[in-house]
Amino acid sequence: MTAEKKRRHRINMMELLADEVFAKYNYWVAITLMLIGFYAMISKENLLKKVIGLNIFQTAIILFFVSLGDVSIGGWGLGVTEPIVKGALPWESGGIVHHGVTYANPLPHVLMLTAIVVGAAVTAVALALVIRMYEEYGTIEEGEIIEKERQRGA
Repeated sequence: MTAEKKRRHRINMMELLADEVFAKYNYWVAITLMLIGFYAMISKENLLKKVIGLNIFQTAIILFFVSLGDVSIGGWGLGVTEPIVKGALPWESGGIVHHGVTYANPLPHVLMLTAIVVGAAVTAVALALVIRMYEEYGTIEEGEIIEKERQRGA
């Protein structure tokens, strides 16, 4: 392979990689948010920051599933047209097929409504526990709470 062919091949591979990355940018955004939330939950000592990290993580998962609800070919946002049949039910007459109707799959959206409600409930319980721990220990720093528990047990 000549140097010119190698250079063209390298440029084509970079273009292909860039096209694949940008075609699925919703995945990258969701993964980035998941990693930010996971990092906050694992690395922070402050319990309130851990709850915020949990909320970021939940939001990333909801974003990911809602973006999967878009029915598309070749990337996100390029709506697919599906035939919608009116009158297909036994009690309806007709059976007219409407072509070219763009739609999104409603199932992920419905499931994520439930996830939003569960996430709000989890956040409320976590915040109530943080308040209770503050009343008991006078701090919301995880390390200080563990140290106070060790002193109580000794």
